Amino acid sequence: MIGDVTVSRRKRKHQDDGDKAEIDLTPMLDVVFIMLIFFIVTASFVKERTLNVNVPENADAPPPPPTNENKTILVMVDAQNEVFIDGRRVDIRSVRSLIAQKNAANPGGGVVVRAHEESSTETYVKIADASRDANVMDVSLVPFNDKAR
Repeated sequence: MIGDVTVSRRKRKHQDDGDKAEIDLTPMLDVVFIMLIFFIVTASFVKERTLNVNVPENADAPPPPPTNENKTILVMVDAQNEVFIDGRRVDIRSVRSLIAQKNAANPGGGVVVRAHEESSTETYVKIADASRDANVMDVSLVPFNDKAR
């Protein structure tokens, strides 16, 4: 009888050790699934804002010289965000009226903005908005860099 008692205690001891070694993973999986659902739901509401820009294939080529047949209006922007139309520096606030004058003299053309790579996007957006305010909807961007010259 004493031998039976010790054997049953040993079996019980080994069974208790096995129970202590197990870890219940259910709560951890619940947390992981809740976090996964949270990230999926929040990621679906994030929208990236983009700006559609018309960029020619060969950006290194200089723009064509203005002729009577050429109806495009060339606006240049240097690295310091200074705006030039017809080779003379103009204020950003007067760009709309100058584009409207040039479009009235030569209707049907577009605006080509030749902007330095270090110029700000804000300057391009202001010029594009001014062009659209002057009823010139075709606005293209041609980036350039002084080092390439």
